Amino acid sequence: MGTPLEHKIIQIIAGRGPAECCWVVAQVLKIFLQELRQQEYEYIILQQEKGIENRTLQSVTIKINVNQMQHFLDQWLGSIQWQGASAFRKHHKRKNWFIGMYEIQQIKLLELQEKEISFQTMKSSGPGGQHVNKVNSAVRATYQPTGDQVVIMDSRSQHQNRKIAIQRLKEKVNQNQLENIKKSLTYQWENHLTIQRGNPIRTFKGTDFKKQYKKLSYTSKPQQLKGALRNELKKAGL
Repeated sequence: MGTPLEHKIIQIIAGRGPAECCWVVAQVLKIFLQELRQQEYEYIILQQEKGIENRTLQSVTIKINVNQMQHFLDQWLGSIQWQGASAFRKHHKRKNWFIGMYEIQQIKLLELQEKEISFQTMKSSGPGGQHVNKVNSAVRATYQPTGDQVVIMDSRSQHQNRKIAIQRLKEKVNQNQLENIKKSLTYQWENHLTIQRGNPIRTFKGTDFKKQYKKLSYTSKPQQLKGALRNELKKAGL
């Protein structure tokens, strides 16, 4: 059997940008999917949120099933710039539009293991008469990795309470994990609403969206680096 493929969740988002940014999201999605197919990466589009204008997208979320693709993603993740005139507001002076592409950090659900549950017995309280209070039939169950606890005194049988405690502890742990995932996704979404302007990982120009280059940054050996910069620009057709 081969090694199972890992997956990454990628989101392309216009943030709080106007219709022009939503148009850029749709165009970038086409190119990104084309490159995924060229690399033979398997993907599924999980979600698309349409923009106000036709053929625009506020955001799109993609699941990519592949191992060892970080180098590919490093060429995409970050802010993406498009330089061009608005097709929605012909007299608008703005020529630079930014969107973002981010990896959604996933929280893995823990699979509760019964061997990681600790149990403590105690006397039951409440209705049931003196017999209930004289025996340690109640059970406190604690899931050690998360610290979640439940106390069960439903039955006079300690064994039965133990079984109930395991089931309710599983439900509690799963519910808390789902809440944490929701909070994490909300936090990431809010952070991504404000797209960073400047220092884009990729820049596209014109309505054909075909001219592109990766922003370069050099800090030493001026002459050698100027030559490298010229070569890079030639490759990009600039």
